[in-house]
Amino acid sequence: MLNVGLGLAKQIESVARRAGQEIMRIYETDFDIEAKGDKSPVTKADKIAEEQITRAIIEGVTADFPVVGEEAASMGKLPNVPDTPFWLVDPLDGTKEFISRNGEFTVNIALIENAKPILGIVHVPINSVSYCGLNSGTFKIGNNQTRVNIQCRQAQGGLTALVSRSHRTPDIDIYLDNFNITSEASAGSSLKFCRIAEGIADIYPRLGRTMEWDTAAGHAVMYFAGGSVKTLDGEELTYGKPGFENPHFVAVGPGVLASQK
Repeated sequence: MLNVGLGLAKQIESVARRAGQEIMRIYETDFDIEAKGDKSPVTKADKIAEEQITRAIIEGVTADFPVVGEEAASMGKLPNVPDTPFWLVDPLDGTKEFISRNGEFTVNIALIENAKPILGIVHVPINSVSYCGLNSGTFKIGNNQTRVNIQCRQAQGGLTALVSRSHRTPDIDIYLDNFNITSEASAGSSLKFCRIAEGIADIYPRLGRTMEWDTAAGHAVMYFAGGSVKTLDGEELTYGKPGFENPHFVAVGPGVLASQK
């Protein structure tokens, strides 16, 4: 297994932070909105951020591992992912939130080895805060570079559920009926994983289409904070699947699944 240390994490956090600065530059302009082949929106910020991240990883971090990026994939440019580590990049997770200017969008970069995320960076451009998950733990990094260790909370009594701001469906309500939910919160993008990782929420089910680059960085942030991201069959979500598409999943803090009614 690769030895992922704080040095590599700092490099990737810096890459994500610089991409976030470029995203915020475009955020302040009257940017155009296009539609991809699957009808999802895309902006100049998505494209420029991915180009910047991919170039920074290949030229400044490692040229040995393939980079799988959302925007390149949408144009049919998927690299061959052999049995070696590879990067998953979502340069602007929460494009709908970016367009509505509510601030709930993120930059996601993850390193995958043996179908599992071993490093994940979720950067929040609106406040320059990053979440970093790796084998030594999960850290929240402030805009002044202060680093605080964060952990999921143990499920006790009533649970706080996170629901997607843009993708809530009736199936979500049916699924959550299996748990003692006493409060709900909404959040966009991979921020939902981060909320569980920092111990302010317990469960986030996603019963709709997602791609691996949507979840990998947040998965790492949660996993190394003590949480898990599982399929509805109870298996840990894996990466490098054909087509890079995820099944339905639920992200939870420790003890949540054992508390089902």
